[in-house]
Amino acid sequence: MGIFHNSSLGLFLLRLGLGGMMILHGIHKLGNPGSIQFIGGKLTSMGLPEFMAYGVFAGEVIAPLLIIAGFYSRLGSLLVAVNMIFALVLVHSHQLLLLNNQGGWQLELQGFFLITALALLFTGSGRFAIKPD
Repeated sequence: MGIFHNSSLGLFLLRLGLGGMMILHGIHKLGNPGSIQFIGGKLTSMGLPEFMAYGVFAGEVIAPLLIIAGFYSRLGSLLVAVNMIFALVLVHSHQLLLLNNQGGWQLELQGFFLITALALLFTGSGRFAIKPD
């Protein structure tokens, strides 16, 4: 029963899951500059400066690396949460109340990223981290 009462291991797995899945989105954007132009266009249509689009690299590359390593993981989690709020507002707001063909929420992945980032923001990295917080 003791092995199943290890919150630090659970937090480590949450960090690997969130960071590992989020960084793939960042790598994709690094290889596709059109993604930044698309995000920049969405930002300017809302009256925000286009250069803010580069913030996606903080939320989808730097933050996942911090989270995975457990180095300032609360900061990394905050960056991911802010990134996801921007994604929900800029790109996915029309899907907030929609279901997919299997009956699930259309924004399951975005919701997972946001909720997991918030959970890690409030709990910290756990012991299995470069710099536990």
